[in-house]
Amino acid sequence: MRTWQKTWLGVTAGALVLGSIVACSPLGTLNALSPGKALLAQENVAYGSNARHRLDIYRPEHASGPAPVVVFFFGGNWTTGEREGYAFVGRALASRGYVVVIPDYRLYPEVRYPEFLDDSAQAVAWTAREISRYGGDPKRLFVMGHSAGAYNAAMVALDPKYLARQHMQTTELRGWIGLAGPYDFMPIENPTTRPVFHFPDTPPDSQPINHADKNTPPALLIAANKDKLVNPQRNTGHLASKLRENGVPVQEIYYDGVSHTTLVASIAAPLRSLAPTLDAVSKFIDADGGRQP
Repeated sequence: MRTWQKTWLGVTAGALVLGSIVACSPLGTLNALSPGKALLAQENVAYGSNARHRLDIYRPEHASGPAPVVVFFFGGNWTTGEREGYAFVGRALASRGYVVVIPDYRLYPEVRYPEFLDDSAQAVAWTAREISRYGGDPKRLFVMGHSAGAYNAAMVALDPKYLARQHMQTTELRGWIGLAGPYDFMPIENPTTRPVFHFPDTPPDSQPINHADKNTPPALLIAANKDKLVNPQRNTGHLASKLRENGVPVQEIYYDGVSHTTLVASIAAPLRSLAPTLDAVSKFIDADGGRQP
């Protein structure tokens, strides 16, 4: 098949997938079209006592030794979301050689800030303790998230009190990865988000940017230039600058061909032509959070 034909077919397939995402369940469509169902090693594993304290684990098919570990937090404005919807993320990262943990966490109105951050830290601590049984290396542990999930990952990595409650330190993380994350969003404008963060009495401690210091693990921050939901310059840009001011290694990437939603969708096999998000994440992890060339 000629190159132009392959390109045309790829664009056509991408357009069809995007059409499906708009027309029906976006996550269900991505999961159905993402290869690697056999990469799910264990599902519905309890990491705590609440019904939402459950996680799924994805692992490489052929691993030569203990693999790097990624704990991925999904988005949904802290009001919606299920781990099962992000199987395409688990499969994609596992196909690159990582053990992937995708936890649920409690949502509003059951809880507000900061309870879902305690859940996130609890899931990370469970992973650090138990993941070696699933082929993961707890000494190469990364946290990652999209949108609200990127906020969760940021707070676990930046504010030491959450992991400290689980008898861990942020320095035990090799790095963290944020996709289209809200890191500097006071005063809160989104009416759905306001009650989650006790508006109008939102505590300044709730903002990741206020916790950036020299002890922050290395970061990979990716955003969409055309993000209409989370301002990329204010959030990704400001946090990246603050991290650099504190001497923290940070990689900052902006893509033109994606939106707030399709940024994470570009990790899925059918939509990787939109942006090289998965490649950027893999490069960061393989370089041990940018420590290696």
